[in-house]
Amino acid sequence: MIRALLCLLLALCAARAQAAPEARSRTIVEADGSRTLVVEVEIKAPAADVWKAISTPEGWQGWAVPLARTVEGEPDMIETSYDPAAPPGGPGTIRQLFLARIPGRLLAFRTVKAPAGFPDFDTYGRVVSVFELEPRGDRTTFVRLSAHPYPDTEAGRRLIGFFERGNRASLDMLRRRFAEGPADWSKERLSK
Repeated sequence: MIRALLCLLLALCAARAQAAPEARSRTIVEADGSRTLVVEVEIKAPAADVWKAISTPEGWQGWAVPLARTVEGEPDMIETSYDPAAPPGGPGTIRQLFLARIPGRLLAFRTVKAPAGFPDFDTYGRVVSVFELEPRGDRTTFVRLSAHPYPDTEAGRRLIGFFERGNRASLDMLRRRFAEGPADWSKERLSK
């Protein structure tokens, strides 16, 4: 019995050791006093697969939101919502404008529409977020999500506090997407 428990304990420890660690975050204070939020995670998946997950509506639905679509007439814009029944352009939708792409390596975007009532959007609408992918072998990708500038103001501090938790949770969802499969939105908690 003790031997069986010891084997089970060793197997659990080995599985935990092989699991990718959770996302980590840090804040960099820039020379002008603004802040850059950096969140990083290692994902057990090829960079090409991670790229599809961050750069396409179908990919976003696998880890970020239950609803993602391109905006008609705007090939560089994605519209998302935590409400799978949100109508195009509806008050609960979010729009991200893709500013720059280096396929498989870098995706820069800015939020140009937030859900109705989102606090401090006049400040957040100026923040640019950048995904960077660094392949580490054939089956692992290091992902960095940097966002700047968060100004050294009350609004900037509120936003960076919110997105420090939110971006870390999002990258953990991205990591889980490859460890456990696409998100099952019928079971996920959607109160973002």
